[in-house]
Amino acid sequence: MSRTISPEDLDLRALPDHFYADPYATYRCLRDEAPVLQLPDGSFLLTRYADVRAVYRDARRYSSDKRLQFEPVFGASSPLYAHHTTSLVFNDPPLHTQVRKAIGNALSDRLVHALEPTLEALVERLLDDIEAQGEFDLIDDFAAAIPIEIIGNLLRVPESERGPLRRWSLSILGALEVGLDEEALARGNASVVEFLSFLEALIGERQQSLSEDDDDIVARLLRWRDGDAQLSRDVLYHQCIFLLNAGHETTTNLIGNGVVALLERPETLALLRNDRALLPAAVEEILRMESPNQLGNRTTTEAVNIRGVTIPRDSVITLCIGAANRDDDVFIEPDRFDLGREPNPHLAFGGGIHTCAGLNVARLEGRVAIGALLQRFPHLAVRGAPQRARRARFRGFTTVPMAT
Repeated sequence: MSRTISPEDLDLRALPDHFYADPYATYRCLRDEAPVLQLPDGSFLLTRYADVRAVYRDARRYSSDKRLQFEPVFGASSPLYAHHTTSLVFNDPPLHTQVRKAIGNALSDRLVHALEPTLEALVERLLDDIEAQGEFDLIDDFAAAIPIEIIGNLLRVPESERGPLRRWSLSILGALEVGLDEEALARGNASVVEFLSFLEALIGERQQSLSEDDDDIVARLLRWRDGDAQLSRDVLYHQCIFLLNAGHETTTNLIGNGVVALLERPETLALLRNDRALLPAAVEEILRMESPNQLGNRTTTEAVNIRGVTIPRDSVITLCIGAANRDDDVFIEPDRFDLGREPNPHLAFGGGIHTCAGLNVARLEGRVAIGALLQRFPHLAVRGAPQRARRARFRGFTTVPMAT
């Protein structure tokens, strides 16, 4: 039986191990008993779908700007502060509007469609290596390798120079977890510095050799104009870091969470293996049930009232995506993996003006990777105990030992 943290005992800064294994019993309790919960640090946690969705859709009253929130955590002069307060996801218009237009242009439907053959070839190469080994780690040998290579290709990072990308990404995103310690803070700051230095050299070379035929993400970001607006060099560097981090973490978790969830449900897995047309539905259900990003944040720009609870201006609100996506007001039998779930209006990619810019890339990677892995290895099985990352915000595994 899953263990639950009561509303009065919940503190996101100090969570027990059982929460990381299964947060959903606690989320269910919160939705029923305290859907708008003030936490010990004074912030508020929302767990009902309708409330989370409404906040996503109201950028005027709920700001994404994190300067006030991040300054006491990172320090105003730190590399982490400079990165995360410049990032697309942590900004309001007008900067958000400009960067969103630039990234949206760089992740055009045509560019995403053109990724598929490259992605399929990459996945097949990884599966060839796995088949030769017999035993492998789902995360290191497969799930994490895919987004690093795809984003590396999109940014045209030389293959020989991609080694540090995952380490940088994990350290920078790890600094967003609640309860950050000094060691994690130091790793995150060092990773931002190293990544910026790497990008300065990479993009400097690209700009010197840029031709009209170049059509990768960096080329599009360098060329982007909207009237008199263009991306400054610093903003461009930070958006490249953002693209790697966002694409790496969500896709790795999507593939890892999805494969384990399907192996735990043999009947569902059999249906999927017999009908590959169900793959898109399977990916959406994975995103709903095991959202790679479980928590988001907004800051109130004025006093608001949610379900009778008055939330003052300048309050931090945590949006519990993982809880909202299992709300039985919206989803019938929300704890059941349902390949026939229609509609499936999950919030795994956020909503409103901050809907994930790379959602179509993530969906494509999930469909191709999970489909190919299951097709190649009909006897795929977990060997040993999967290890969950001790992260409340980003839900995924650190290791999943497997055999073909």
